[in-house]
Amino acid sequence: MRTPVNRAPELGRVLPASDTAGRGREGAVVAAAFVVCLLGGTVRVEDTLTAPPLAGWLLALVSCAVLPARRRRPLAVLAATTAAGVAAQPLGLVLSPPVIAPALVAAYACALGLPGERRAAGAAVLASVALLAGSVPLDGNLSWRDASRMGSVAAAPLVAWLVGHAVRTRRAYLAAVEERARRAEESRELEARRRVAEERVRIARELHDLVAHQITLANAQATVAAHFFDSRPEQTRVSLRELVETTGHALDELRATVGLLRQTGDADTAAGEGPAPGLARLPDLLESFRRAGLEVAVRQQGRARALPPGVDLTAYRIVQEALTNVTKHAAGRGARVGLDWGGGLLTVTVADDGGAPGGPPALSDRPPGYGLIGMRERAAAVGGELTAGSRPEGGFLVTARLPLPPVRDVAADGEGTGRTPGATDGGRTA
Repeated sequence: MRTPVNRAPELGRVLPASDTAGRGREGAVVAAAFVVCLLGGTVRVEDTLTAPPLAGWLLALVSCAVLPARRRRPLAVLAATTAAGVAAQPLGLVLSPPVIAPALVAAYACALGLPGERRAAGAAVLASVALLAGSVPLDGNLSWRDASRMGSVAAAPLVAWLVGHAVRTRRAYLAAVEERARRAEESRELEARRRVAEERVRIARELHDLVAHQITLANAQATVAAHFFDSRPEQTRVSLRELVETTGHALDELRATVGLLRQTGDADTAAGEGPAPGLARLPDLLESFRRAGLEVAVRQQGRARALPPGVDLTAYRIVQEALTNVTKHAAGRGARVGLDWGGGLLTVTVADDGGAPGGPPALSDRPPGYGLIGMRERAAAVGGELTAGSRPEGGFLVTARLPLPPVRDVAADGEGTGRTPGATDGGRTA
């Protein structure tokens, strides 16, 4: 059996502060209009003051009784209060601005509440015309005093409408300012989130390139040492020494990267970390892969130019990551690096031979990571593009096309030779 629900209002229920304040303002406005209208009824034609007659009380009560509905029905309330004002003279009262105080409140509400400005202005004009007609003396004798009173009665609703229109315009302006401030705050938050996301991707990319390269080399050197442990002890010792050197470099680079992440923006501190790696360090990079057992050949076409730091770092990281993938996943133990400085682009290619392994087994059983994604992101960040895929003759090919600076920025060290340091005529690393 369902228990009946008592839907009667609770006694002593506390209203919200906003509702209480709104009802208080509403009561104050109605009370003030009632008092002003009642006081207006005390004025006589002879400019004498008497006690409010019964007609004055009746007019004040009727015209103020409809004021609470002015926000829902502004035109109807304005019509009712205007009609009450027009009835003032037939009731024996002097039609003056105080008597039509409820009509002024209604005209102000029309200026605030009606959707169109023309509708509110037209309603105020009609109310002014009606009150002007209702203020004409019934006996037909028009004096200067009557004319001034008629003019003030006709102008009062228009003044109330102008005040309401000004208030409405200011409220709309303040609302627009608040909306712009809110949107600006949202835009700042979205921009901050976007920058945080981009920074996280950049940090992840740098750490991936660093860790993947150094750890892959260390793994390859350890594999070589394990492979020749019994048959070639000298080679094992060489591989272990190279492993120690590689892990030491990895720790140094990781320490430098973490130091960059902890920087607070001090230019002196940033300058002390040294330049970012670029193609000038390509011989050292190729030598590290050669020590890990990967035979790398490099060939260059065209004249080398000085690269912007971002493009230089991108080219270096793409070669580094591509050779790291060859070390981890390729079956063969050879790779070719190509640098083509032509057509306004630096075209970087890295291809493995796709042949059978000639030494220790490659790390082909490693699951794929984010190397290709990171290389594409790096190329796109500097306005280039990167493609990667299998070759018909076997192996894997990575091709990156990076934009070059104007010809006037030709690198001084490559001018006249068109070679990258570390490359020979045969394209073999020194």
